[in-house]
Amino acid sequence: MKRYVVKATPKVKSKLKRYVGYLKTVKKSEQAAQALLGDFIETQKSLETAAEMLKKPDNVELQKRDLKRINLKRHNYFLLYRINGNVVEIVNMFHGLEDYENKLEY
Repeated sequence: MKRYVVKATPKVKSKLKRYVGYLKTVKKSEQAAQALLGDFIETQKSLETAAEMLKKPDNVELQKRDLKRINLKRHNYFLLYRINGNVVEIVNMFHGLEDYENKLEY
């Protein structure tokens, strides 16, 4: 089984911080914030071995940009990533209800 080094871009780290901050300050739920953070870390870790096994996305824009998508297991968020050799680069993170297709930059 191939193992990958998984890296999140500064943009992804910033968005995660914003989502966690929203849960803490607006929703006033430290528990929800910590659960989202834990789910992100778990999903990131799963990419170390599963990144290549996930199917290519149906979305044509994601295919053009050589991006794959993985959903967080327990939250309505997902990560977009690409594989370069033995490195998985997480390039974006979105809430499941976001119109992410109009926000793609990569």
